[in-house]
Parts: sequence; structure tokens; C-alpha cells
Amino acid sequence: MLDNMQNECSTAHAPAEHPKIKSGKVGILLANLGTPDDYTYWPMRRYLSEFLSDKRVIDYPRWKWQPLLQLIILSKRPFSSGEAYKSIWNHDKGESPLMTITKDQTAKMADALHARYGDQVMVDFCMRYGNPSTDSKVRKMVEAGCQKILFVPLYPQYAGATSGTANDQFFRALMKEKWQPAARTIPPYFDDPAYIDALAKSVEDAYDTAEKKPDLLVVSYHGMPKRYLMEGDPYHCQCQKTTRLLKERLGWDDSQITTTFQSVFGPEEWLRPYTVEHVADLAREGQKNIAVIAPAFSADCIETLEEINEEIKESFEEAGGEDFLYIPCLNDNPEHIAALAGVIENNLKGWLE
Repeated sequence: MLDNMQNECSTAHAPAEHPKIKSGKVGILLANLGTPDDYTYWPMRRYLSEFLSDKRVIDYPRWKWQPLLQLIILSKRPFSSGEAYKSIWNHDKGESPLMTITKDQTAKMADALHARYGDQVMVDFCMRYGNPSTDSKVRKMVEAGCQKILFVPLYPQYAGATSGTANDQFFRALMKEKWQPAARTIPPYFDDPAYIDALAKSVEDAYDTAEKKPDLLVVSYHGMPKRYLMEGDPYHCQCQKTTRLLKERLGWDDSQITTTFQSVFGPEEWLRPYTVEHVADLAREGQKNIAVIAPAFSADCIETLEEINEEIKESFEEAGGEDFLYIPCLNDNPEHIAALAGVIENNLKGWLE
């Protein structure tokens, strides 16, 4: 009410030609990694060029990296990545699964937050790479009268290459606004009890319905160069704590769960053990029945649907593994939406009650 009175006072005595000002809303902007517009060569190349040119993702000197990227990697990589995307593409909607799921998450989050705050909030989503861009959605919120924006990177664990770069892009979008809204970003929520409960329930549900109960749960996180850990990135520690909290919530011991890292890229050593190698080692050591979950991803995407459920599964089976169960990401599960809504509500305190 006070905000609306202040807004009315600020324009009550404005001249007739003064531009109309919408005000009073709080924007909640969900952010995910991104997706190509299509799996054909040029959309894939544009997407990969933007992604792999991000200094938060690949921090090599530009003079060294860009010629290699533009002349060699991007002449071949769009073809192989395009084939991978094609194998998981949502052909009915003409978009990637990540886009479909993020839209569903946003719709359900809007319902949950409107039920609590009514028309005081505007809920939308953006992508760090590709469309819809962070710039376009910040602009849309400002035009709709959002004088405050809560930015929500959909990454439970913080990493410079995920939450950090999403926040960077949000701040760059704010730099373009004549009248900047007040802004907040959420902290990592990997240890939020409701998030851990949602993860645990997804495991319990998958185990309850499995034809054969897995002997071991492999908790696979997206990897990063080990150097980033040594330079102060907290991601590795937050991943390890996520696994520990999940194990404790399930009431398991160490023999039932293990942590690995996937998606290795480039010549550097990355966080170990590598998922694709470790599952093969498990099979050779006699672990013939495993499940894999990926808690660092809020929505199923190329790294889960294609890499885990195709490449990593194949590695396990070729080494002698028999039963491989992939447990989907939390996606738009009610428990996940409720957990995220709780995180958002905590971060709206002082703005909305």
C-alpha cells in the first residue's frame, strides 16, 4: 500500500505529456542455462559460440581460445551436439526438453506465488544463453512496472560457471535500464531441507517402483576443472554436502551412495571421479545394478537425458553392468515447486510479507 501511495505521489503533479509509469510489482525471474533454438547446424553453432565464449565457462585468454573455438571446434561440434539434441528433442513442441520443463516450472511457480501474493508479483523465466534472453525479460519486467526484481538461478549448488555467470548477465541487463529496479539474487539452496526432502522422495519413489532395487546410487554432478576448486569456487564442497544430506535423509550408509562428476571438456583435470569411467569400474567390480541421479540440474536436459541415460548407461553396460536406473531431475514435481517457492518467499522478506 505504501509503495502504491509513493508511486501515485511521484506522478500526481506530472505534466500531461509525462510518460505513463507502471509500478508496484515485484518480479521473480527464474533463470536456467539455455538451449539452442533448433538442433540444426547454425542454431547449434550460435548457441555453442555464446556458451563457450563465456569467460566464466572457459577462462583461457581470448587470443588463444577464440581462434581454436571459431575455426576448429565450431566447425565440427554443432554437428555432433545437434545429433545429441535431436535424439532428445521435443518434436511435438519444436523445442528442447529443458525449454519445455522450464516453461512448466514457471507456470506452476506463478500459480504458487500468485496464490500467496496475488497481483503483487510477476513470474517469468529467462536463459543465460540463447532465448529468451535475460535482457529481454528484465526489460519486460521493468515495462510491466516491476520496481523490484528477485533473480533466481535454478542451480542448487553455486558455481561461477552456472549461478555466477547467470548473475553476471542479470547485472549487465540492469546496466541498460534508465531506471533500475532494486535487485536481489538468491543464494545457493543445496542444503535447504525442503530441497533435500524433494530429492529424497524422488529416490524413494524410483526405488519403490523399480523392477529390481538398485544396490548403489551414483550421485552425478556436472563437472568443472579442478583448478576452479583450488581458486576458491565452492561448488565441489556444496556437491559433497548435498550427497551427505541426501544420504542422511534416506537413512543410508556410505556403501549405498557415491558422488561422481560428469561432462568433462578440454585437456585439464576435472573434479573426480568421472561418472562415465566410474560406472564402468563399478560394473567390473561386481556392482551390476545401479541408479544414477543428477541433483545439480533442476530440469532434465542434454546432460541428463542424453549423456547420463545414453552415454553413461552404455559405458556401464559395456563393462558388464546389468540394471541401470536413471532417476529424473525434480523438474516440475510438486515437492520441487514447493521447495523453490519456499526459497523465493524467504528471499522476498522485506519486500513482500
